[in-house]
Amino acid sequence: MSVSIQDEFRSAVFGDQRLTNRLGKIVEELDAKPNMSVPAATHGRAEMEAAYRFFDNDKVSPEKILQPHIEATRERIWQTDVVLLVQDTTDLDLTRPNQQVEGTGPLETETRHGVFFHPLLAFNNQGLPLGVAWHKCWARQELKHMTSKEKFRWRRRTPIEEKETYRWIEGMRAAREVADACPHTTCVCIGDSDADIYELYCESRTTCCGELHLLVRACQQRNTANSGLDWLDTVRDTECLFKCSVNVSARTARRETETRKRHSTREARLAELEVRATTVTVCPPCRHGRKSKLPSVTLNLVFVEESNPPEGAAPIQWLLVTTLPMDSLAQVQQIVEYYSKRWQIDIYFRTLKSGCRIENRYFETLDRLLNYLAVYAIIAWKIMYLCRLGRECPELN
Repeated sequence: MSVSIQDEFRSAVFGDQRLTNRLGKIVEELDAKPNMSVPAATHGRAEMEAAYRFFDNDKVSPEKILQPHIEATRERIWQTDVVLLVQDTTDLDLTRPNQQVEGTGPLETETRHGVFFHPLLAFNNQGLPLGVAWHKCWARQELKHMTSKEKFRWRRRTPIEEKETYRWIEGMRAAREVADACPHTTCVCIGDSDADIYELYCESRTTCCGELHLLVRACQQRNTANSGLDWLDTVRDTECLFKCSVNVSARTARRETETRKRHSTREARLAELEVRATTVTVCPPCRHGRKSKLPSVTLNLVFVEESNPPEGAAPIQWLLVTTLPMDSLAQVQQIVEYYSKRWQIDIYFRTLKSGCRIENRYFETLDRLLNYLAVYAIIAWKIMYLCRLGRECPELN
């Protein structure tokens, strides 16, 4: 599978061929020095100013920049038997000491300003990145300061279309479009525990020639119609199908005050896991303000739990919710393996931030920075693609 970075941009349409040609030159220079700023990467003052004019042009948008790459990504997906469409969100901290970037908003506090980036990345079943299939960026207008009770009431009464979590629905719909365009490829849309949204399970997965499959790590307690137990207790009551070992990477909490287990600091270790599986019918939650009640859904559950965690360490525990078949032990093992590829998107975010240093780039307005981000979204993918390909096929070096 031969990939040229220029091919990912060559057919971009801006209504002006000069802009397409300029994008080609910018990409060539930035791709050669991905960790450098625009002034450092371009050849001379004239090229630098031309690059800044391009990012500031009203005819240029992230969608137009990414469209040729998205089309090329679909061509690579078409050649693949199984594709994992992984979606996740990262924040880009654009806080500046003096003048903030116009158009950004608060992140988790009023003192940090930036934007949120939510891509849908395609990987084959071996973890080789195939490209960006869709993306969404947004900035918050303000932070909602609410008590726990107020937050609970707001979540129950506010339509999902008005929440930031709606991005997961949009990402799944984008994945369904990919599955529709690539009918001979088995497409699996994967999300972490933030994607555990009941409306996501109710979303249509039907395509022209089949269906899109879903694989999400659960974090909510949900009641089942099977036994009156919640879905975690239901699957935990089943017999262990098999045991396996996984290497757990070290992690440092981003903030000292972090209390969530899945974001807390941990040391690297080899974890011994037990795997169980079952099928359940989940009862719909109450949603005030909806014209119709949400339907019950039948889902497959795969439960992966660390049997003997180190003292004081939170055990590894995955409750995987999926529509993939699990009629055999091999299919259950495959589901666990598919979800283990989800972490590739974290490597992508690290490449974008640490390798390409996207948060260190200075632009006066968010519109200009998002155009720049669209270029680097593809460059970061290409870096990750070559690194992965180099490990799997060293003879190509």
